[in-house]
Amino acid sequence: MLDKLSIKLVRPPLTLVANQLNKLGVRANHVTVLGFLLGCGAFPALAMQQYDWALGFILLNRVFDGLDGAIARIQGISDAGGFLDISLDFLFYSLIPFGFVVANPEHNAIAGAFLIFSFVGTGSSFLAFAVMASKRQIENPVYQHKSLYYMSGLTEGTETIACFVLICLFPQYFAVIAYLFGAACWLTTAMRIIFGFRTLAQTHE
Repeated sequence: MLDKLSIKLVRPPLTLVANQLNKLGVRANHVTVLGFLLGCGAFPALAMQQYDWALGFILLNRVFDGLDGAIARIQGISDAGGFLDISLDFLFYSLIPFGFVVANPEHNAIAGAFLIFSFVGTGSSFLAFAVMASKRQIENPVYQHKSLYYMSGLTEGTETIACFVLICLFPQYFAVIAYLFGAACWLTTAMRIIFGFRTLAQTHE
């Protein structure tokens, strides 16, 4: 829901950095992998309940995720790069609630499982529609510089990161935040399934 706004805010500074990295010969895929590895550093930090460190790794991951897209727009967006980016993004998203479960399984296990379950809904509906939209050559009217058809919803990348920031700042409320955000994710999933089905049914006709 907030991705259109956040993209407008962060794109100019990311583009400046991306131009410099491109001159140095840095490839977008290298930034994608490095960003994912940095994001993985949040897991041991969460497991040891070092939430400030975890938050730092999460924010680094998001910065690199923005940079790889900015570099890709300069060097040329590729299907392989888009595949790598979205695959590692979803792995990273599921890693964070799992880290909270490991940190405090007695209090966080069910809420963490519910949040990961909700990510399966948003991720599968997102990717399934992207595949079908590409097959039908349905163009994206909003996100024209994405390698996949970016189907919007109530919970997108910006909201997910806001959720991660909140649970790192207030880990004692992880369960409450996870249940609330998970419920919002399921609303997004329902909307995507309904509107995605209608869109594909109309184009089929």
